[in-house]
Amino acid sequence: MTFAEKQKQYADILVTLGVNVQSGQELVIRCDTAAAPFARIVTAAAYTAGAREVIVHFRDDKISRMRYEYAPTDVFTSVPEWESEGMNYYAARGAAFLSIVSEDPEAFKGVDPQKLAARNVAADEAFRPYYERMDKNELQWCVAAAASPEWARKVFPDRSEESAVAALWEAIFRAVRIGGNVQEKWTEHGESLKKRCAFLNEKQFKKLRYQNGLGTDFTVGLVENHIWTGGAEQTKTGVTFFANMPTEEVFTMPHCEQAEGVLKSSLPLSYQGSVIRNFTLRFHDGKVVEYHAEEGEETLKMILEADDGSRRLGEIALVPYNSPISQSGILFLQTLFDENAACHFALGQCYPNTMRDGEKLNREDLRAIGGNYAINHVDFMVGTADLSITGINASGDETLIFENGGWAF
Repeated sequence: MTFAEKQKQYADILVTLGVNVQSGQELVIRCDTAAAPFARIVTAAAYTAGAREVIVHFRDDKISRMRYEYAPTDVFTSVPEWESEGMNYYAARGAAFLSIVSEDPEAFKGVDPQKLAARNVAADEAFRPYYERMDKNELQWCVAAAASPEWARKVFPDRSEESAVAALWEAIFRAVRIGGNVQEKWTEHGESLKKRCAFLNEKQFKKLRYQNGLGTDFTVGLVENHIWTGGAEQTKTGVTFFANMPTEEVFTMPHCEQAEGVLKSSLPLSYQGSVIRNFTLRFHDGKVVEYHAEEGEETLKMILEADDGSRRLGEIALVPYNSPISQSGILFLQTLFDENAACHFALGQCYPNTMRDGEKLNREDLRAIGGNYAINHVDFMVGTADLSITGINASGDETLIFENGGWAF
């Protein structure tokens, strides 16, 4: 296949499998200006699939950085109504949402963390109607990626810019299974993930224990009636969609007050234009009580101190260490890809639909039974080639789930 043919096939699956745009439905695309050429291809694919209208919201990292550097902090403490309406209005209309990431992983390195934190708090409040519809599976949404020069240079620093961009595009294509009958590949992949979920859902483990040679020694509880999910999701109206492309994980809801021990990061975490490397989190009673990072500790502090829920866990995700993304040997410095290379957790907000009838509960009731609420949802990787994970049921019986970094069943 030519490069143009691969981009076209990629755009088609984002529209038909990722967000699965329905005839007469609106599609909102959010992306950096660097991804504009690919956004045009996706737009054409969406209209071909029957979209009523495609609305594209562009952002620009360089302009955003200037704003963070020069604008006063109070600029970031609120979100203009026109901006919040751009999301909440279309969410209320039942639009589908596609986010295309292509940003420089270190675009905001050195930016005042108080400004970034203020923006996070303001955005959480302003976009709450959109987030609540998303949490309740009332919307189709997908996060995908497009190569950009800034990102490619960080992933392939020893290559020329042209060569780095081409290599990053090829890595993206491999990760999302481009080539041949891509629809069939994704159907088979989704069924494989569902089989893992079925086994775990039947077991209904009370807690999981993690251990590896890196220093992780950790036990986490699971909420009662938790649901493992992975692959395609489904809206309340029965429309299937893939929330992430690529995706290699199965995930569920931890009990936010039941986490003890130490987690060691196995891959760097790229967060809002900064990279956090080699960090350690120590938990007690479900909460991070001690932390350290060799690089990016101020950014880690910003994440953890955003609110009380940001020190607690909202997601457990299992990914075999031999996943295609891990086997590529590429450190993408982008969570969308790196989280699919290794087992991970998320600090912050839980997914209500990973507990039976969880989407029917309000925040207070969900929190009362162990579901976490926070303004953040930040994935970080802990999987290694020697990771073992043991499931423990209510009677104390143990079942090995992961051995030497991979599935044990």
